[in-house]
Amino acid sequence: MNYKKSNGLNYILISDTALFQGCSPVETEKLLSGMQFFTKAYKKGAPVYHAGTPVSDIGIVLHGVVQIENNDLWGNKNIISLAQAGEVFAEAYACIPGEPMMVDVIALEDCEILFLNVPRLFQLASSGKGEYSVLIRNLTMISARKNLLLSRRILHTSSKKIRGRLLSYLSHQAELQGSRYIDIPLNRQQLADYLSLDRSALSKELAKMKQDGLLDYHKNSFVLKNV
Repeated sequence: MNYKKSNGLNYILISDTALFQGCSPVETEKLLSGMQFFTKAYKKGAPVYHAGTPVSDIGIVLHGVVQIENNDLWGNKNIISLAQAGEVFAEAYACIPGEPMMVDVIALEDCEILFLNVPRLFQLASSGKGEYSVLIRNLTMISARKNLLLSRRILHTSSKKIRGRLLSYLSHQAELQGSRYIDIPLNRQQLADYLSLDRSALSKELAKMKQDGLLDYHKNSFVLKNV
């Protein structure tokens, strides 16, 4: 059954997202009926949120991928993270009234995003409507996971050497995937931005690591070797 109402919302899809984890499509529809929300489609490369802008809505990616990035006045880009289908972004800013975004959110490909008003969610939860406690719990879990991801990125970029940063990132991916044969979710430019490196310097170091027998690679696929 495609649980999709006349308003165009696919409640099966929404109930599979991180914020509505543990909710059935029927429960998801009921929860949304009391909230303030809207959906919006974005073309690849379109801005979703701008740095410096306060927000009150969290974004839930229904289709596509968005990139959370920091851009300085000189055009240098620093990738913070990606939010893929089912994942949430801007939750920390939406939870603090008037707090301006420190990052930009960009559609990495064509996207559809569901925006939920956090002050309204807090109002419902604090007014004794216990059914909304599951969303508060999930929001807390999402925030905790994001904190761990940011901490992990700090670890990956703590080395002063390019090789050290690459080894840290690739080792973690191998742990996540349970294999020395891994596919990473970032292309070369995205990987360089994520590790705060120059792309050409990163590519040269990867070539040296291949020569040294540490790894082999083709595009986003890597084989980490025993040495």
